[in-house]
Amino acid sequence: MLNLQVVNKFRKIFQKLKFRVAAIFIAVVFGIAILSIQPAQTQQPVVLNLLMTAPDAQPWRQGIIKDFEAKNPGIRINIVEGPNATNLLEDLYTSAFILGDSPYDLVNMDVIWTPKFAAAGWLLDLTDKITQQELAAFSRLDVEGRRYKGKLYAIPMRSDVGMLYYREDLLKEAGFNPPESFDDLVKISQSLQEKNKVDWGYIWQGKQYEGLAAMFVEILEGFGGYWVNPETLEVGLDQSETLAAIEFLKNTIQIGISPPGVTTYQEEETRRIFQNGNSAFLRNWPYVWPLANAESSAVDGKIAIKPMVHTKTGNSGACLGGWALGISKSTKHPEAAWKAISYFTSEEAQRKFVLEAGFVPSRRSLFIDPQIVAKYPHYPELLKIVDQAVLRPPIAQYAQTSDILQRYLSAALTSRMTPEAAMKNAASETRQLLGR
Repeated sequence: MLNLQVVNKFRKIFQKLKFRVAAIFIAVVFGIAILSIQPAQTQQPVVLNLLMTAPDAQPWRQGIIKDFEAKNPGIRINIVEGPNATNLLEDLYTSAFILGDSPYDLVNMDVIWTPKFAAAGWLLDLTDKITQQELAAFSRLDVEGRRYKGKLYAIPMRSDVGMLYYREDLLKEAGFNPPESFDDLVKISQSLQEKNKVDWGYIWQGKQYEGLAAMFVEILEGFGGYWVNPETLEVGLDQSETLAAIEFLKNTIQIGISPPGVTTYQEEETRRIFQNGNSAFLRNWPYVWPLANAESSAVDGKIAIKPMVHTKTGNSGACLGGWALGISKSTKHPEAAWKAISYFTSEEAQRKFVLEAGFVPSRRSLFIDPQIVAKYPHYPELLKIVDQAVLRPPIAQYAQTSDILQRYLSAALTSRMTPEAAMKNAASETRQLLGR
């Protein structure tokens, strides 16, 4: 009887303990749940700073940034508006990096900045962040332009290439096919001028600035020459092909198919001449297409595009421009930054960006995407041009190298120096700079 009483007593105690243990367990679990929820309610989102030109900021804010933040509520993108001139934007990035911890987490880079930024140690190596299969979806040269010494430092966001615009209506009317060679370009230009169809045949950027170097690499490629071999650092500026390229440009002025003032022109001056119907051919970038095909344009619906002309021994060249996103080495949020890059360079985001802002995609599939082609029917032809892109020398000393070429090329084009003397000096200074 005593034993039964003891058993019953212990049973009651055990029942009470079970309820208490269960209550404690529930309280602990509930507390953990509360703790796990609480930080999400009170924790401030990660803010990623991104510097870009003011005109670019608006389409980013209105479109893909809103979408990204909706999908990633714990991350915010803060656009810092910089100057419109890309060289000034580069200076801002450079100053921030040199001073120490950069305030910018994401780095929006022109293709020619990548080697400089990577060589200085300002960027995270992204090589292991993306597979070769994933990279194959992008235009090949867009990817190569973001490598330095075999490592990948940025993912292409949008592409850009130089191309040859021409008056399709005038060529058809005169019975000409689009030109394939420099001789064709000259012949057609002179014929249309003689018939008073246009004031000028061929318009290009000849002012002493980066656009001169971009234009010249296309002509140089067309004559089979080269500027600097990035692998060997060999310099080709004093070679016969380079001199032939310069003579062609000088000749366009001398025979009158290009105006005397072309050596003072940048992109916008050349666009306006072509868009007003005053020239047959124009070398420029993709941004011209929607402007030239606006209702107010004199050449609306009358133009077409093609790769740059070339000699039998040269190749058609399209200078590669474009922008890519990298990650600052000093960022405190590398994983969030990579998540942002992965989204912004995705097919979904790029499609939206192209349709809303009119930029050229870096993903090959979008050039033939039905939605995009419906709005921009010239994109399949543009892809052919992108496939013939030419890189400006991807070297750490690119800025100084370009400055040397610009100075001496301008001197040759304006007859302040002979092409031979100008390129001899340019080659010598470039070799000295590169330690050759």
